[in-house]
Amino acid sequence: TGAKIVTNFDDLTPNDLGTAGVVEERKIGEDRMVFVKDCKNPKSVSILIRAGLERQLDEAERALNDAIMNLISLIQNMKYVPGGGATEMALASVIKKEAPKYPGKEQLAMLAFAETLEMIPRILAENSGLEPVEILTELRTKHESGQHGYGIEVFSGKVQDMFKVGVIEPLKVKEQALKSGFEAAAMILRIDDVIAAARRKETKPGKGGPESSFE
Repeated sequence: TGAKIVTNFDDLTPNDLGTAGVVEERKIGEDRMVFVKDCKNPKSVSILIRAGLERQLDEAERALNDAIMNLISLIQNMKYVPGGGATEMALASVIKKEAPKYPGKEQLAMLAFAETLEMIPRILAENSGLEPVEILTELRTKHESGQHGYGIEVFSGKVQDMFKVGVIEPLKVKEQALKSGFEAAAMILRIDDVIAAARRKETKPGKGGPESSFE
């Protein structure tokens, strides 16, 4: 509202007051809340989330927070890539084309990585109730012909151009997701061996007090 904090009521002046179009009190559930609306150049806003269950409320809050963070990343970078698994399919298509140029184990690693990338649209199709084999086949056909903007439009259940339907993702978020995947895979591959701790076996206490041993 543009109002200023005044510690002493006697020092209050008209210049300390803010402006708002509407100030009203509403009852939301069992609570009463004051809503301040139609402010000029508001520095902050509040979003009220409601749900029938606490679990639903937590999920809605998480989804809203993710959406806001993605929007912030997009505004800061202003670069984006197609969503709906299109980016992963495009990367997989390019890697598969380049793999034959590398002999030996490098080629196998590249093909395995391409298959891993294709798991993203596969899981997206499964979670949307679609047939993953048919969707992936259609996506491969599109991307092999150079149409790298095509992905899964979950609401229609069809493979469409993500740019035309407005399904995009911030480049920064996508880069971070891929980077985290690289780091996790590299960390696992560096593990030479796993030492399993032996199970602890309790024994009856002797004269000297309680004892325990390990198998």
